[in-house]
Amino acid sequence: MKQWQLIFAVLIVALMSAFGGYQLHQYFKNDKKSEVVKTVHNPIAPESVIGTTVEDFSLSDSNGELRSLSEWKNKVIVLNFWATWCAPCREEIPAFVELQQHYQSKGLQFIGIALQQAEEVRGFMEEFNVNYPSLVGGDEVIQAAKRLGNDIGALPYTVIIDTRGEIVFTRRGPLSKSDAELVIKTLL
Repeated sequence: MKQWQLIFAVLIVALMSAFGGYQLHQYFKNDKKSEVVKTVHNPIAPESVIGTTVEDFSLSDSNGELRSLSEWKNKVIVLNFWATWCAPCREEIPAFVELQQHYQSKGLQFIGIALQQAEEVRGFMEEFNVNYPSLVGGDEVIQAAKRLGNDIGALPYTVIIDTRGEIVFTRRGPLSKSDAELVIKTLL
């Protein structure tokens, strides 16, 4: 390749990158929740539940108290299905603790849903200073996850619900703090 062709190719790539960067900036600047959610949405996550209203359900918390999802009505809810033996779950929980602390006063509520029994979860919650409730169970947790789109039983699995009770985001596998925060900020 001749030198002028190389320079021309580099200039074209630079111009395309600049234009792409500008378009991306404009895209995020619009602050439309659906656009942001689509941007960070995991392509392997179930699309079929997006836009559906979550039916209320109840599970026991780590202290044995029966809790209903409707307790957190009119809040932005982040449901995170997890287990203490799940390495990716353990990695994402500290970020969720930070996000809960930062956005709780603005109407955010994280809720962990552990595929384990209460006694298996309590020590973990203390060790990681988990500042949000964790519901627990076996088959009933699996059924709740399936109703929310996790038909393959993946862990971690995260569902974000807006203040109207509608699912706006799902993620099979770990969710980064930045992706979670991007979605959360559009809903608060």
